[in-house]
Amino acid sequence: MNTSDTLLVIFAMALVTYATRAGGLWVVGFMPMSPRLEAFLRYLAGSVLVALVVPATVRGEGAAFVAVGATLVSVVLLRRALLAMAIGVLAAALYRRYTGM
Repeated sequence: MNTSDTLLVIFAMALVTYATRAGGLWVVGFMPMSPRLEAFLRYLAGSVLVALVVPATVRGEGAAFVAVGATLVSVVLLRRALLAMAIGVLAAALYRRYTGM
């Protein structure tokens, strides 16, 4: 695959990603905001994050266990999810760097 093909694929993926986000916001604009829908939307991002993290952790990869553990400890202590995720990524990177895995 050459550079122009790669850029075309990246652009297409960005366009599809934007369309799904914008389309979702457009559709929600027509729906009455019930307490049930509001609760669903509030917890949606967290459930997507869990769906991305669990398969890597279940496979038993050491860096995944380190990342999840560091993230859990960090979020409990710091109460800042984004910072805790960054700490988890850093912990996994350091684990891979120093264990060679």
